[in-house]
This record gives sequence, C-alpha cells and structure tokens, in this order.
Amino acid sequence: MVDLVSTLRSAQIVPVIRHSDPEIALTACDLLADAGIRALEITTTVPDAAALIAELRQRYPAICTGAGTVLSAGQAQKVLAAGADFVVSPCWSDAAAREAAAAKVPYLPGAMTPGEVHHHAENGAAVIKIFPADAAGGPGFLKAVKSVFPGLALMPTGGVSPDTAQSYLNVGALCVGMGGNLLPAQALEAGHISLARAQINVALSAASFQSSQRKRILS
Repeated sequence: MVDLVSTLRSAQIVPVIRHSDPEIALTACDLLADAGIRALEITTTVPDAAALIAELRQRYPAICTGAGTVLSAGQAQKVLAAGADFVVSPCWSDAAAREAAAAKVPYLPGAMTPGEVHHHAENGAAVIKIFPADAAGGPGFLKAVKSVFPGLALMPTGGVSPDTAQSYLNVGALCVGMGGNLLPAQALEAGHISLARAQINVALSAASFQSSQRKRILS
C-alpha cells in the first residue's frame, strides 16, 4: 500500500478529472503532469476511466493516480485492475471499501458531517474526503472538524477554488481536491492547448501551489 498520507501532503492539490471525452481528460492530465502535479483523481464518470488510469500509470509512474466516484464493486474492480493507487467515493460505500481493502489499496470515502467522519475513521478510511466542502461550510467548517478530529487526514473537495485552496491548507487540510479550475474544458474542447496551459498555470499560482513542485508551463 502506498504511503498515501505522505504523498498527498506533499502533493497539496489533487486535480479531479471529470469530462465526457476521455481524450480531453487525457490532455488535461498531460498538461497537469507538465505543471508538476504529483497526484490525480480520475472519476468513473469519464468514459472508460479504467483505461485512462492504466494509460496514466504507464506515462507517469511517479504520479499517484487514483479513481473517483467509485460506488460499486464492479467499478472498484475495474479501476483497481487498471492500477489505481487509491479509491475515492462521494460517500461511504461498503462495496468499494471491501474491494479496496482486498487489494490493499487506500480508500477515501466522502463525509459531510462529524458523524460520517467518525464512522469512516472507525472503519479504516485512509483519508476522509470532506464533500462537498464549500457547501458544508468551507474552510471554517474544516477548521471546526479538525479541532475535534485532530489526528485525521482530511481532503476537502467540491467547490474548492484557487482562491480558497490555501485557506483549507492553512486550517489543517491534508490536501485539497480541485476540479473545473484545473481542467479548462472550453479551451481544450476548442483545441487551444496554449490557452489551457496558461489557465492551469494561473489556477495553480492563485492556489499558492509550491513553486518547487511546479515546472515552467510554456505556451
């Protein structure tokens, strides 16, 4: 099992890749890899997400690549067979948890209440995804949760923006999951790769992504 907590703490930002075109999703991942991202989450809503995960594991073995929106045993089996380094669900899923445990792969279930956080920790979650973080109360909510669960690794996801990412990290988030701002869909759909690179660069800079972890993104 990978040392996921250390890896995600170092990564700081986990791009959550969700798009109906797997080629656009792959291109976004390529640009993010060039930018120095150390972790990725590919959701099962991407068509043939398992194939994309397998491709990314070959291209970027140093990037910790996980699967998101995993809610069934079948989905878990496919992404685990593809080499997913971790499995994420928007809520607790007994089926996904069982498959991840059997494969000795970390499971990251979503929680929105202290009761859910406690349940997930008691049942062996490696990291707990606070979701949807913005709707739950943003950095203030995370700070309150962290105050009563100081030893838990929490990953806020859902509505996290470049403007709020650092605020979550400042109050104790292990890392943050960030979606649309790190997948510039309109630019990629129009074939404007240089613009997409620039938009990713701006988002990461605004989120105070450590400069030592970023490569220069060339237009």
